Amino acid sequence: MRPRHLGTVVVAFGLLASLFAVSPAAATPDPGATPKSERVSNGQADEVKAAIKDGEIPGVDEIVHSDNVSHLTNIPKQALKGTNSDLAFQGKYAFAGNYDGFVIYDISNPKQPKTVSQVLCPGSQNDISVSGNLLFLSTDSSRSDNSCNSTTQPATEKSSWEGMKVFDISDKTEPKYVAAIETSCGSHTHTLVPERDNVYIYVSSYSPDATFPDCQPPHDGISVIKVPRRAPEKSAVVDFPVLFPDGGNPGAPTNPGVSKTTGCHDITSFPKLKLAAGACMGDGVLLDIADPAKPRVIDRVEDNVNFAFWHSATFNERGNKVVFTDELGGGGAATCNAEVGPNHGADGIYDIVGKGDHRKLVFRNYYKIPRYQANTENCVAHNGSLIPVKGRDIMVQAWYQGGVSIWEFTDSKNPKEIGYFERGPISADTLVGGGSWSAYYYNGYIYSNDIAKGFDVLKIDDRRTDGARSVRLSELNVQTQPDYR
Repeated sequence: MRPRHLGTVVVAFGLLASLFAVSPAAATPDPGATPKSERVSNGQADEVKAAIKDGEIPGVDEIVHSDNVSHLTNIPKQALKGTNSDLAFQGKYAFAGNYDGFVIYDISNPKQPKTVSQVLCPGSQNDISVSGNLLFLSTDSSRSDNSCNSTTQPATEKSSWEGMKVFDISDKTEPKYVAAIETSCGSHTHTLVPERDNVYIYVSSYSPDATFPDCQPPHDGISVIKVPRRAPEKSAVVDFPVLFPDGGNPGAPTNPGVSKTTGCHDITSFPKLKLAAGACMGDGVLLDIADPAKPRVIDRVEDNVNFAFWHSATFNERGNKVVFTDELGGGGAATCNAEVGPNHGADGIYDIVGKGDHRKLVFRNYYKIPRYQANTENCVAHNGSLIPVKGRDIMVQAWYQGGVSIWEFTDSKNPKEIGYFERGPISADTLVGGGSWSAYYYNGYIYSNDIAKGFDVLKIDDRRTDGARSVRLSELNVQTQPDYR
């Protein structure tokens, strides 16, 4: 779900904006930070209650999981009350985005994570990543300025700000806000391509409007930011490569039910292979990133039958497959039911065939969780990561209130679930936004950032995933695919 926005391609030098620890509540939380509620019909509510009574679905807030998955702990929301979003990892720390800012956890003991710091800095959706001593945060809502004291502002105001924020996290107990870069149409998500001296950021944003002064159509590409590690205050947009010179997927009415492509929702880079995969609303693309400042499209696919909104992408370990997700309903709808079926709001598995500029994305099959969810549960394919098992393609994935699914796609044509974790509906009579936003595997454990319930730690014990236990990473941003080998 995405608020309206505007932005300009400008860099803020010598930023002295204040950073606020949450204890003295200084900034105003984003009003879009609370999941919206919508009462379902009496008939639908009766169906949900009957399904709970008959044991067909878990009870309200009841935790259930497969025998090979353990729920180790949960940390409820603390000072930051907004929507929990993405996750990043470094050493013994997990970094959790929230529409009101971000939280740093010490996960050296995964069974008992400790909160290290909480930073109040509102601006949906606060997509988060880390590289070395730098932390990056996406702002995708119109703000009064680039400080952590900013307030919401109409998207039509020329003075509004949105884009990327940069923090110094050399001291995890006191992150320091050091730079801001304004980007066209803000930053819904972002992807890192790190180098020794610089970090390149691919900024994904979309939905321009002729009434927005600095986010007008056509918006057919991505912003590329260059961040000098030793001087992040000099960060700047260095290019805006056009990925869809023909305008991309026209969407409805040409393709009913399909989003028009006006940018990208998310991109996953694979620096080792100089590849990236972009999920761009109505299109999926394969990119050559040999020159990280100038990514270029080498193949593009559409699915105008079953995909409504290309949301995210995950490479397998060898980089010869991509899993794209379809966020049907924008993450706020109940789509994991019999009425919607198994091919909508699902994953699409694509093999990469050929070499060089002749590589093609070839569709193999869909995957969707096999457990139907209630009509009061928002559920659709969302953020996930590989579980790095040599010789197998296994990933863990968030499905909002559908919970966390662990599934295998070694045989691209025959994917199957091998484990799961979920809570019952938040409500039996009201569709309330909640569930797992991101579920990622990191150094032996699965971490999930639940929109409403907080930070969960899971563990899978299964012979099919045992090989991942020996893989240890010093840093993980899932949208920057590591070379697990």
